[in-house]
Amino acid sequence: MRRMTLYILLGIIISITIAGIAFLHQPSFGRLPKGERLEHIKRSPNYREGEFRNIDTTILMTSHKSRLSGIWSFLFRKVEGLRPDEPIPAIKTDLRKIPLEENALVWFGHSSYLLQVDEKRILVDPVFCMASPVSFVNKPFRGTEIYSPDDMPDIDYLVISHDHWDHLDYHTVKQLKGRIGKVVCPLGVGEHFEHWGFDKSRIIELDWKESATLSQQFIIHCLPSRHFSGRGLTPNQTLWASFLLETPDRKIFIGGDGGYGSHLKQIGEQFPDIDLAILENGQYNEDWKYIHTMPSLLEQTIKDLRVHRVLTVHHSKYALARHRWDEPLKNARNLSRNDSLTILMPVIGEVVNLF
Repeated sequence: MRRMTLYILLGIIISITIAGIAFLHQPSFGRLPKGERLEHIKRSPNYREGEFRNIDTTILMTSHKSRLSGIWSFLFRKVEGLRPDEPIPAIKTDLRKIPLEENALVWFGHSSYLLQVDEKRILVDPVFCMASPVSFVNKPFRGTEIYSPDDMPDIDYLVISHDHWDHLDYHTVKQLKGRIGKVVCPLGVGEHFEHWGFDKSRIIELDWKESATLSQQFIIHCLPSRHFSGRGLTPNQTLWASFLLETPDRKIFIGGDGGYGSHLKQIGEQFPDIDLAILENGQYNEDWKYIHTMPSLLEQTIKDLRVHRVLTVHHSKYALARHRWDEPLKNARNLSRNDSLTILMPVIGEVVNLF
């Protein structure tokens, strides 16, 4: 009897292991860097002791909780107002009808947005299908799921800040594949795109403090952020980044994800007169205070960057942290009381004239 029980338990363990391996080998998980790309990564000054590192010493979980207990608390602790009771207001804009000569921005909720600058279309961190490995986790708020990959116009440059699921959606980029000119991403993230069938010649992969000329006088600078990366069980094998888009007349800072750090002041000094900063504001937690921007440090972030026009993102579509869903909107409204700042607060899908 004992032997039969042991065999049954062993069979269950083997079945679970096989199912887990099969799950992690789905195409959506991408692929870890290898070959020539991995050798390039190992030469990066930002890759040390087998993984990418932040400029400032960074602890992912600052509390005494273990990672497992932290996840358990995150998933099952109830919070009033975590999700809105009513659908989020949104506008369904025909993006193809926005005149190409119009400098505009359309935000799709969370960290996804379309920039139209100097007759170029730049799509940033688009997530229109799944923000997690499974469809029942990270479900969008009602009213926010009105855009799909089919609604996007042809894209000159797809910019990806890092490879977390809520910034890099396999299903979205696969459906957009034939309508993307070039992919711009941090070092190592290009491995995912090659695995998903993108031609290597269409991928511009950059380390911090590297730049690429996208077209005449149209430059993108890859800059530090304070965060982490990974789509599976092995973290920090790809880089995370912020970007600065520099055109003949404008500078736009694409903040990506990340906590407050010394890199922000350096960016503000290196690139004076930034016209617009798009900054993280939402999905923060005191336990993660080094890897997400806390509300108390949002204004200091803006000061360090020396910017006066700001759009905050990373909110209003998913509940990835345990604050009220509308708390980031209140943070933005509080910032708008500062007479020296212009805080953009568009409705999802609204066309914002940039300049």
